Amino acid sequence: MSSDSGDPPAVRRWPHVLRLAVFAAFLLTLFYLVAVQRVIDIDAVRAAIARAGPLAPLVYIPVSALLATMFVPGPLLAAGSGVLFGPVLGTFVTLGSTVTTATIAAFVGRRAGRDSARALIGEQWAGRIDDQIKRRGLWAVVGQRFVPGISDALASYTFGAFGLPLWQMAIGAFIGSMPRAFVYTALGASISDLSSPLAYAAIAVWCAMAVIGAFAAHRGYRSWRANNRKG
Repeated sequence: MSSDSGDPPAVRRWPHVLRLAVFAAFLLTLFYLVAVQRVIDIDAVRAAIARAGPLAPLVYIPVSALLATMFVPGPLLAAGSGVLFGPVLGTFVTLGSTVTTATIAAFVGRRAGRDSARALIGEQWAGRIDDQIKRRGLWAVVGQRFVPGISDALASYTFGAFGLPLWQMAIGAFIGSMPRAFVYTALGASISDLSSPLAYAAIAVWCAMAVIGAFAAHRGYRSWRANNRKG
């Protein structure tokens, strides 16, 4: 017997759960192989790029970006940029790589998980998230970059899965990553003399970032709780 109630058809949840589980398992496996087991020889990659001569900075940006999407630690890649190109050019190379990483990861996350995530959380919550993205999406990316201990690649995949536009991801990553790009690139450039003024400046910026990040995380948590109580 047909129903004329006009209610939307029930969503089959298990295909979406399976899709997200496969995506999460893929990312976890990648993280384990690259970040834990270190199956990629970063020193060999850096040496190969150095042989590109004047084109090395242009080669380093996409290679470093791809490695970062595979969970090679960002500080390690940024330090390598400092070793190869010095603190000034190296910082711009690191920023270029960071923005490229964020864009790629958000695109993959969007294609792999957005539809399933929206189907599982429901239209009401999806609408709330869309509203938050319109109002605060870019600044959420900026704030995330200041919070220590969060994988930028993992955060970018997650932002993409929740539908954050790629332009917000790219601009937010650029703004939020500037201090960190300088810190790790400068430390890499001064690795042979960690008592240099450049190294001290990098450490001072890192400390300031940690304080700002902790404050931003606290404010964000309080705002989230307040919004939940109102809802």
